[in-house]
Amino acid sequence: MAPKVFIDGEAGTTGLQIRARLERREDLRLVSIDPERRKDPAARAEMLNGADLVILCLPDDAAREAVALIDNPAVKVVDASTAHRTASDWSFGFPEFAPGQRAAVAGAKRVSNPGCYSTGAIALLAPLVRGGLVPAGWPVTINAVSGYSGGGKAMIAEFEDETLPGHTKVPYRIYAMGLEHKHVPEIQKHAGLAHRPLFTPAVGRYAQGMIVEVPLQLWAMPERPAPADLHAALAKAYDGERFVEVASLEEVAGLKTLDPEGLNGTNRMKLYVFGNASAGQARLVALLDNLGKGASGAAVQNLNLMLGLDEGAGLS
Repeated sequence: MAPKVFIDGEAGTTGLQIRARLERREDLRLVSIDPERRKDPAARAEMLNGADLVILCLPDDAAREAVALIDNPAVKVVDASTAHRTASDWSFGFPEFAPGQRAAVAGAKRVSNPGCYSTGAIALLAPLVRGGLVPAGWPVTINAVSGYSGGGKAMIAEFEDETLPGHTKVPYRIYAMGLEHKHVPEIQKHAGLAHRPLFTPAVGRYAQGMIVEVPLQLWAMPERPAPADLHAALAKAYDGERFVEVASLEEVAGLKTLDPEGLNGTNRMKLYVFGNASAGQARLVALLDNLGKGASGAAVQNLNLMLGLDEGAGLS
């Protein structure tokens, strides 16, 4: 019999995307709670404990509450919230970012989905820190821009609903000026950084898609790596991966710009190394869909691994 999957919070932005990816599949049974009983703890507990795998698309506190309601040891969980991303007893749901991580996800009962910005930043940094090209103690800066869907229903309405008093027509805006952001702890931990990275996020007036960038002053680093060294390390780390690709140096040389919407609707992420060898500088860039590899696509990829299914099922 096909595994039973329950999405707790399927009415949210990520939940709707996950449901759309799963509902036509014949290798799964997707179940839903009666909308009238959605806030009934007993009804939720019944659904949570009756599934083979649960995907949590909830605020952090609600996700912790949902996990506490699960007493069936057979139930597997993918949590799309921030609640468990640095927890030692949860596997980090980014199968490609480190050796052995895919097997860890496949064998786990509890998997925490990475954040969208985190996916790009960790993909760029983790192999370079492991390889010693970027020192773990280096003062890392991460610049990023996302479509407004990353802010969920409230931000989507703010940009799209002209009847709202708070409707905005700004083309671009920065935020998190207090230098606090929920993705920073997971980036620091899983990228292997000794210090908090300086994270400067922004949102643009387009629905989805994101660019995450790490600028580096290579001349100041102890090993003084060349841009080609960084590219070689990333290409080796992600060689043969299905959903993470490193652009060739030839492709990079021919680019004049990047479109943040370039991978929308996919579970793919593409990494670029732009550099100036004579100046000793580099720009590491990740392009991905914040609702794809940055959220719902990653959750489905993790579900597939945990249930022993084709890793790319529902992700074409």
